[in-house]
Amino acid sequence: MLIVTHSGKFHADDAWAVAVLLLLYPDAELVRTRDPAIIARADVAIDVGGEWNPAAGRFDHHQKGFDGARMSGVPYASAGLVWREYGARCVALLAERHAGYKLSDEAAQQMAYAIDADVVQYLDLSDVGAARNAPGSYGLSAIVSGFNPNWLDEQRLGYGPAAEAYRDAQFRRVLGLLTDLMINAVKYRVGAQLAVEQVRHAEVLEGGRVLFLKNAALPWTAIVRKEMPKVLFVISYSLAEQRHMIHTVPVSAESFDARADLPAAWAGLRDADLAAVTGVPDAGFCHNGRFIAAAKSFEGILEMARQALREVDAQAPTA
Repeated sequence: MLIVTHSGKFHADDAWAVAVLLLLYPDAELVRTRDPAIIARADVAIDVGGEWNPAAGRFDHHQKGFDGARMSGVPYASAGLVWREYGARCVALLAERHAGYKLSDEAAQQMAYAIDADVVQYLDLSDVGAARNAPGSYGLSAIVSGFNPNWLDEQRLGYGPAAEAYRDAQFRRVLGLLTDLMINAVKYRVGAQLAVEQVRHAEVLEGGRVLFLKNAALPWTAIVRKEMPKVLFVISYSLAEQRHMIHTVPVSAESFDARADLPAAWAGLRDADLAAVTGVPDAGFCHNGRFIAAAKSFEGILEMARQALREVDAQAPTA
């Protein structure tokens, strides 16, 4: 297979698209060029060629009259065009290879949609000039752009083959970065999917207001927030740190506000100071933001949870 994209300055959208295809076709040849004859011979042409035709392996968006867009209205650039065609296959491959889990076709497609919403659409928005970066000054588009040679590199290398070879090497570095990002995105989502049933069936304590997880690494916030309205605190055991934690439950994915905070008297305290206030001998710390605290033992963290609940009840308005 011959994969062709443009030479010269690269962007996040063409780099992401190439990274996807090289994951699926690792033995493919990659050529960066603007030579029409080479582009015409390509099995897949990305961001060049003036044609969008997935069946023919053509994924450009610069041609006159191009109006490809998501149902949300977000326009496609090359990253989105390639992800639309190959994203589910890429997700399924990475899930099996890096998480040891075989996804159904539907699950892989839904995960691909989620990654498009979280990452890919922002690369497209940046490329078409609808957003400055993807998102923020150090969003992914800006990071990828920073791998291009700047004027100091070009002054050092000149503007001939040496500079272009350096740019191609930098492009390969970016492909590695984006590949790792895709792997992490898929592993996170597979882990979240596998954690759902464990979180749903975890032990509830204190009249359903405290949830106990035997593994603190389980991603729980979305499930608790959506499905467990009574839960105010989550306690869990950190296998890595061999201590128990208590967490508040955020009211939304976009907010730092919690359904209930840990007691104000605990804020910023550690070890003996926290033990003195709580009466829990093995209390470890409470974050100044009052969203997480720790104790060595289960008995200690459960007592801290009970104290936190008592404070919630004391502050509740009376009828």
